[in-house]
Amino acid sequence: MLSPASSSASNARSTWSASPTTRSPTAAPSCRSGAAPSSPAPAPTPKPAAKSSLKTHENSGSLGIAISEAVEDAAMRDDTKYSLGSVLNHVLLHQTVIGQEAIAQMEMAGEYPDVVIGLRRRRLQRTAGLIFPFMKDRLAGKTNTRFLAVEPASCPSLTKGEYRYDFGDTAGLTPLLKMYTLGHTFMPPGIHAGGLRYHAMAPLLCHLYDQGYIEARAYPQNPCFEAATLFARTEGIVPAPESSHAIRAAIDEAIQAREEGRSRVILFNLSGHGLLDLQAYDDYLAGKLIDDFYPEEKVREAMKDLPVI
Repeated sequence: MLSPASSSASNARSTWSASPTTRSPTAAPSCRSGAAPSSPAPAPTPKPAAKSSLKTHENSGSLGIAISEAVEDAAMRDDTKYSLGSVLNHVLLHQTVIGQEAIAQMEMAGEYPDVVIGLRRRRLQRTAGLIFPFMKDRLAGKTNTRFLAVEPASCPSLTKGEYRYDFGDTAGLTPLLKMYTLGHTFMPPGIHAGGLRYHAMAPLLCHLYDQGYIEARAYPQNPCFEAATLFARTEGIVPAPESSHAIRAAIDEAIQAREEGRSRVILFNLSGHGLLDLQAYDDYLAGKLIDDFYPEEKVREAMKDLPVI
């Protein structure tokens, strides 16, 4: 995120991850409606560092490229600061109000979750915000709650990535972070869940996964949109494409519990609505979505570009 040094809202700018088909065509106008000029990443004319990291400018874009271009833009301007509003530990801890509120809501319902499902998107602050307050009881030995992080099969950082030190952006401008990563040169397929098109994730959650406290599961996008459509028709809420992955996992957990003849309390986080992503639903209903499964050989190739520490 770009944060202007001045307090004038008209000076704010945003950089967003784009694809050749502009997966979320209403996102940029929403930014501009708040007087914030918006540009896609990769930009039509990439800056030097970001450009050098691109094997071809005709790619589907990624959040890693957006970060590179935002950081470089801020570094070249005296009136701009770059505020990293995701991934880092202080951001995740700030979001724990989500889990604290969820605990209060569960108490009102007289229940406690058997499984907590979080969406493994780039920022992960909502997932950490939901999981961490419940994780405290698990670490203290008070509960046996399972924690499940769900990710897209096309960007499978947890299920196929390696636990390595890597950059948080494509061009290698950020500090190194120990994460499960597909490699900072990873170029994701153009799936509709834009917030998931990233090569790595938050170090704190990676550590919990490495220690066995969190499970991981990967889904292709068609089953997720199937779940999202079912949710919209039963609950009256159109979920964001990112949220559809958590919904898919929640439905599968419920079906498994039914087949096993068990009662299971399932808690998941609906992280946003999909009213800016209706093109994605139109493509799903028209049968246009393709399920991508990221190959392990590409992960092994990307690991060659990581620093050895």
